[in-house]
Amino acid sequence: QLQPVESGGGLVQPGGSLRLTCEVTGAIFSIARMVWYRQAPGKQREMVASIDNTPTSTIYADSVKGRFAISSDAAKNTVYLQMDNLKPEDTAVYYCNTEYQSLLWGQGTQVTVSS
Repeated sequence: QLQPVESGGGLVQPGGSLRLTCEVTGAIFSIARMVWYRQAPGKQREMVASIDNTPTSTIYADSVKGRFAISSDAAKNTVYLQMDNLKPEDTAVYYCNTEYQSLLWGQGTQVTVSS
């Protein structure tokens, strides 16, 4: 089975920025809508942003619209999440997967927004 590898998280102050990276091996990237999810302590995992490469279209959760941007590099089988103007409520472990969650879940990458 395929398993994404997420990276790029860290500790940042409110208003700061981070860029997350998700690497996916194999052909899944070219045929599936890829999604960034996040899970905060004590909460359910939620969709943050998604991207479809055929053609390119993006969807964002209302809570991140205007602050986050999802993009992809098909040649590298990589999906990115640029996060700007981060807020404490963005603190969570961020994961990527397909829209049907058909891949094994990776380790995720921790994002902590705190002063």
